[in-house]
Amino acid sequence: MIDESNDPGLASWVASAQGSDFPIQNLPLGIFSVGNRRRRPCVAIGDFVLDLVAIADLLDEEWREDLSQPVLNSWLARGQDAQRALRSRLQELLSDERYRDDVEPELIGLTEARMHVPCFIGDYTDFYVGIHHATNVGRQFRPDNPLLPNYKYVPIGYHGRASSVRASGEPVIRPCGQRKAPDAEVPEYGPSRRLDYELELGVWIGTGNELGSPIPVGQADEHIGGYCLLNDWSARDLQAWEYQPLGPFLAKNFLTSISAWIVTPQALAPFRRAMPPRPAGDPEPLPYLQEPEPDRAALAIQLEATLTTEAMRRQGLDPHVLSRGSADASMYWSVAQIVAHHSSNGCNLQPGDLIGTGTLSTAGAEGLGSLLEISRGGKQPVTLASRETRSFLEDGDEITLRAWCEGGGVRIGFGECVGRVAASG
Repeated sequence: MIDESNDPGLASWVASAQGSDFPIQNLPLGIFSVGNRRRRPCVAIGDFVLDLVAIADLLDEEWREDLSQPVLNSWLARGQDAQRALRSRLQELLSDERYRDDVEPELIGLTEARMHVPCFIGDYTDFYVGIHHATNVGRQFRPDNPLLPNYKYVPIGYHGRASSVRASGEPVIRPCGQRKAPDAEVPEYGPSRRLDYELELGVWIGTGNELGSPIPVGQADEHIGGYCLLNDWSARDLQAWEYQPLGPFLAKNFLTSISAWIVTPQALAPFRRAMPPRPAGDPEPLPYLQEPEPDRAALAIQLEATLTTEAMRRQGLDPHVLSRGSADASMYWSVAQIVAHHSSNGCNLQPGDLIGTGTLSTAGAEGLGSLLEISRGGKQPVTLASRETRSFLEDGDEITLRAWCEGGGVRIGFGECVGRVAASG
């Protein structure tokens, strides 16, 4: 719930925090390194990261071991009460001038810090809860019946590949694989010709559950450690050939990019919203998926995807905006419903597990979250300021995802999720 830590009037002595993506009301967690130094936890404040190991003496002694590890799994396992307590203490240190002399020397410029995947990811699952995306894609293959019969009853997901999740900035090596043109008799092997991005949110699991003990939907929020941006890069030509009968495989698992920061549920508390009403005639969720507080089940997170090409960067042209939309207008199932469903068969979720929402597209053309939708499967290429066109991504193209919540004079940013396409090795 909203508390004093969300007060828009709270200000930091870090001047760059005011009006930035990382004000004192945000304080997202991450893992950073500088040069050859060991990876360690930090929070973002304005244009800086604050080294939590360096200020350990100013923090609760009980937290120090978990906040000195090169990943945040143990810290997330402590749950949201610990998260809120740390947040409160950090806000005190960063707002009270009495602590400035002790804390300010441990601030490191964001441009100097190298950010890493913040957790050891034991498992990664990607869902498909963006109903407009599911409808748009389904319509390309089944014009008269775009959504399969189970979509409005069950949150659909697939098990991804945790080992290929990387932090923002990692190159996107064009994948090779089998592809089969509609008019070809047999498939061929080679680099993907229909490489795409997917604009998604990522959800970090905090406290887990025991094997065989499902998480009730009313308690699911307490198992969420935080949020990030996620780009589930997709080779659409490989996907079209391989996905039947078991779903995505090599078309997806070559790389998943995430933003480096874990934005906490408490930072997002003021931006809770009601889920969009279900259309008339849609089934009610089964009892295990019924939200106890539907008026607070969604998050008003603004989303953006932009594209630059090599030619655009040479010419100094602004990035081309591919998509602008909002998460709360895009999701048919809430994050709590995703978590509850994932564990409903007794599956044990663990601290540091990563869950993707699936591509988040709005109902209008301005908020489509993939080139597959924007170009209508390649039939309507996008024209760029450089006079180039794109149906899918070419080598040298760079996609940047951004997200933020804004209101009451406060902006809670997620940082960037960036990936530039490189030719197959």
